[in-house]
Amino acid sequence: MQKIGFVFPGQGSQKQGMLADMLTSQPVVKETFDEASDILGQDLIQVTQENPDGLLDRTEITQPALLTVSVALWRAWMQNKGSLPEMLAGHSLGEYSALVCANVISFRDAVRLVHMRGKYMQQAVPEGTGAMAAIIGMDDSRIDSICRQVAEGEVVSAVNFNSPGQTVIAGTREAVGRAMTALKEAGAKRALPLNVSVPSHCALMKPAAEQLAGELADTEFRTPSLPVVQNINGRATREPGDIRENLLKQLYMPVQWVDTIYCMRDFGVGKIVECGPGKVLAGLVKRIHPEIDCYATDNLAAFNEALEGVR
Repeated sequence: MQKIGFVFPGQGSQKQGMLADMLTSQPVVKETFDEASDILGQDLIQVTQENPDGLLDRTEITQPALLTVSVALWRAWMQNKGSLPEMLAGHSLGEYSALVCANVISFRDAVRLVHMRGKYMQQAVPEGTGAMAAIIGMDDSRIDSICRQVAEGEVVSAVNFNSPGQTVIAGTREAVGRAMTALKEAGAKRALPLNVSVPSHCALMKPAAEQLAGELADTEFRTPSLPVVQNINGRATREPGDIRENLLKQLYMPVQWVDTIYCMRDFGVGKIVECGPGKVLAGLVKRIHPEIDCYATDNLAAFNEALEGVR
């Protein structure tokens, strides 16, 4: 029998109107939003449904908003007696959502942590000075080699190994620009700049990690009730101290998403539910392991279809 896995998306999946029909049809979804709003001191229903002044795209708001969406969907899944998954994983920020759902950290602590994570990330690299780009159709080792060649003392490196043939690079704006040009000249099919305010998962994030370390040290981490595959090594650990350390390193180390999905498949996962807005992770999973069945949950119809599909 195929095992069930849940994956939780990160930044870039946010969109105005997230869970609009779930907010009115699933009381636990609104309750979760209200809880997060009280913790944050910000009306997340208004932020996600109306996006006043572009707040939804400010990373210190984006991160708790996405966490809230994922946890709200998880709680609705449990309340609707959905099948319990046997393994979890989250992409970047989504790892915090996975750890909440595995009872490693509390929702209250996670909202606070990701809010501060967003603040520290933006402080580490002022807006406009960093960049990220998706590189399509080139081997990872070639990307690494070319990034090193064009760095010229600046930071640029591969940071998200998302699927075979799709890798994201990050660093200073100038170095990323040089790398995009060099990679296209070397045969990459496409080099697409990403609309982000911070260059995540590269060495520029080490100052943010130093600040976040204190927050994580003051947060209680418990043994997971479900295995969570972590980003930096594509493996699951039960040791709370190791989980905390891996979460810290995640800020400035690459997301090993291909290895994460291989780990889930090796564990026997054959059905994956994307617990959050959009279908980005489902698309990546299909490129890594086409035989895995994927389900979305970001509207009521998709949610109900997923409930039935993984029973």
